[in-house]
Amino acid sequence: MTAGLPVMLRALKLPGIAEHYAAVAVTAGREGWSFEEFLTHLVEVELSERRRRRIGRLVKESNLPADKTLGTLDLSRLPVPVRRMLPVLCEGGFAERGDNVLTFGLPGRGKTHLLAAIGNELVRKGVRVLFIAAFALVQRLLAAKRILALEKMLRELDGFDVIAIDDIGYIQQDREEMEVLFTFLAERYERRSVMISSNLVFSQWDRIFKDAMTTAAAIDRLVHHSVILELTGPSIRNEVAHQRASGASGPGAAPIGGAAGAGAAAGVGAPAGVGASASIGTMAGVGAGPVGVAPIVRATEPTRASEPASRAGEPPGAPERD
Repeated sequence: MTAGLPVMLRALKLPGIAEHYAAVAVTAGREGWSFEEFLTHLVEVELSERRRRRIGRLVKESNLPADKTLGTLDLSRLPVPVRRMLPVLCEGGFAERGDNVLTFGLPGRGKTHLLAAIGNELVRKGVRVLFIAAFALVQRLLAAKRILALEKMLRELDGFDVIAIDDIGYIQQDREEMEVLFTFLAERYERRSVMISSNLVFSQWDRIFKDAMTTAAAIDRLVHHSVILELTGPSIRNEVAHQRASGASGPGAAPIGGAAGAGAAAGVGAPAGVGASASIGTMAGVGAGPVGVAPIVRATEPTRASEPASRAGEPPGAPERD
């Protein structure tokens, strides 16, 4: 009978108990546990194992960069408002409400790492997350549409509580591609969350959605219930490159400057007006908030949140993760 117990436990889909019951039984006998205590401990073991296996599945399907976690994120580089908001976002309340997180900044400012770090924290809380480059998402939707399976694909994506779309500013689609992206965003509106990183400010999103009407509609849906994060400061990639070059050329190498120094290395100046006293301007009558974080909007009618400080002049190019 005892030899068949593991088989019966696995047949009942209790692999955790099947694996650990013998060791737990020895402990229970040694410490004089009651039958209820013994059973309670076995059930706790099973629940713990199930959670571990589920999180493992969530991590695998999320496509999140394993090296871009909260532990590897340099918090000192984040603007103070973003740093204060980060623990709140990692708790996952925005995902429960179906709110969005929109991250803006020039290339190299850490947008990808920030979104991935939040995503990794959410997954470990049991939230289903998908991390995907914007161009890959568009191509997946477009391929589904061509075989008349777009609705099925949207239902499949709807199973994710949060979809993190990286580098939306680098895609400039034709009308058919723009339409599937807009359809995707409209389907998730007020039901499921998206996290988006972009190097383009809202006023430049007509490069993505082509016409003013569709651009305005897409922005309204995204910012209606949203948190807006702006990453400023020098390019992390440029600083790393300077450090490597300095190490190679010896002590006489030029030191790394501040925001202007790193920006100058790539031909990009610091955004005008960005500083401690800078604020996000209004776009549709919404009160301006501090740069970095816009309050979650809870209006009866869709409202458009304020636009981050200007990053105009950044040319589109090949996708490059922060």
